Amino acid sequence: MSINKDQVKGNAQKAIGTVKEVAGKIIGNKELEVKGNVQKNVGRVQSSVGDAKSDIHKVLKTV
Repeated sequence: MSINKDQVKGNAQKAIGTVKEVAGKIIGNKELEVKGNVQKNVGRVQSSVGDAKSDIHKVLKTV
């Protein structure tokens, strides 16, 4: 299974967002916490797009 750019970028965004969210919780910065949560969820979506692209590519290779 190969990993495409969307999967890599999405996973990176999820990780960065999680760090920001946790840091915001620890230091009591609600704005940072919310921005981290949003970034994490954007990363999830981007990663899912990459997964869909990968699945489509696999199907097209078998046809």
